[in-house]
Amino acid sequence: MNTIESNQTLTARSIGDYNCIFTLTVIERKGNFAKIRFQGSEKRTKVYTDKEGNEYLMPEKYSMAPVFRAKEK
Repeated sequence: MNTIESNQTLTARSIGDYNCIFTLTVIERKGNFAKIRFQGSEKRTKVYTDKEGNEYLMPEKYSMAPVFRAKEK
């Protein structure tokens, strides 16, 4: 089970362009929410869990939005 923690930097590749890499910094984690810095602004977003128990973030919701998955420890 991979979890998202404070002071963690996550990356995700763009669906449309493999060379485009998005970066997100987790500022603070409280329960099922995380305060993040993404594309120059800070926001609060929900922490989701997949079927295997791994956590991920979706700071934006549109068809090709990046999904940031917790890294293995």
